[in-house]
Amino acid sequence: MLKHVLDVVELLDDPKVTGADVVGYLDRVAGETGLASSTTVRGDKGATDFVQVRVPGARGRASGGDAPTLGVVGRLGGVGARPEMIGFVSDGDGAAAAIASAAKLLSMRARGDVLPGDVVISTHVCPSAPTRPHEPVPFMDSPVDIATMNAHEVTDDMDAVLSIDTTRGNRIINHKGLALSPTVKQGWVLRVSDRLGTLLETVTGEPLVTYPVTTQDITPYGNGAYHINSILQPATSTDAPVVGLAIVAATAVPGCATGASHEIDIAAAARFAVEVGKEFGAGQLAFHDQAEFDLLLARYGSLAHLQTMGNRPSGAA
Repeated sequence: MLKHVLDVVELLDDPKVTGADVVGYLDRVAGETGLASSTTVRGDKGATDFVQVRVPGARGRASGGDAPTLGVVGRLGGVGARPEMIGFVSDGDGAAAAIASAAKLLSMRARGDVLPGDVVISTHVCPSAPTRPHEPVPFMDSPVDIATMNAHEVTDDMDAVLSIDTTRGNRIINHKGLALSPTVKQGWVLRVSDRLGTLLETVTGEPLVTYPVTTQDITPYGNGAYHINSILQPATSTDAPVVGLAIVAATAVPGCATGASHEIDIAAAARFAVEVGKEFGAGQLAFHDQAEFDLLLARYGSLAHLQTMGNRPSGAA
């Protein structure tokens, strides 16, 4: 996996990198074309290229089967903040991990190691994204809004979503490496998946680290509330369970900082995504307890309104 990560980071650390470059790299790894695609989308603050890869499973829907589909989203504002910053930024780790996991899965498939279910990997590539103020350190912004990101990165056939994002710009997670969020589904913050936690311990060789998720974090960007970052924004656009895999540091690091990426941590995140894909497609892993979720709905009702922008405050423009 580290080889793929090194190749991907080198590819993304280019002021002229495009989604087509990433697709070309993945095509070479796969030994075939048509599994990866790139779409350029323009927003108020520039343009970015959305990259999506569908790795067919032996019993996945792409092959006419019924094995569940895992979604892996590399969430970020941009891989670079040029011209303000020169080089690959900390925020780009989510894209690097997602693309590296896609490369590994495609390489495995080419050799005959085919997962049971489909895995759909989505991210976007922008080497010149804007930045924006945030406490305690500056964040990366994006050329397009969150709704546009979700529309291009979260598909209807994803039965669960693993969202990978750099989450270093805070003083809440004081750990270097990876941290797992509770499961979020239709406005509910559910308990941490036991099996996902065990897999993360296996991949990192360290005790499980989780992090707190607030109600604000699972509401859409743009509603005026503070968000730790965009790692759980996919949960605002799907009914499927979503889990955030945070690439973290023991100190607060700006998302627009360069020289802050740790390839070993990116590789661990990508390996975790691959291992989750193996078990989820085989029906051996669940992101949440459906019976418990149904009980919560029966007792307390839906919280799906938290997936929306909610009511407009009195007097708001």
